[in-house]
Amino acid sequence: MNDVIHVRLEPTHINYVNRIMEGYEYLGVVTTVNSCEGIIAIRVTPDTVNDVRTILANLPIAFEYL
Repeated sequence: MNDVIHVRLEPTHINYVNRIMEGYEYLGVVTTVNSCEGIIAIRVTPDTVNDVRTILANLPIAFEYL
């Protein structure tokens, strides 16, 4: 079963989060839901969801879970 983490952040940070996920060998796959509002979906597996949440929590950017 796949899970999705929805996040709202500054639109200028979307590419940054995408690059971070790429650097972690795609623990999560980032899809832009609404670029104007800075809403992204990060597709994760049950095995990677906690790792992705930890990575997000340690990024030097503000975001909110939706």
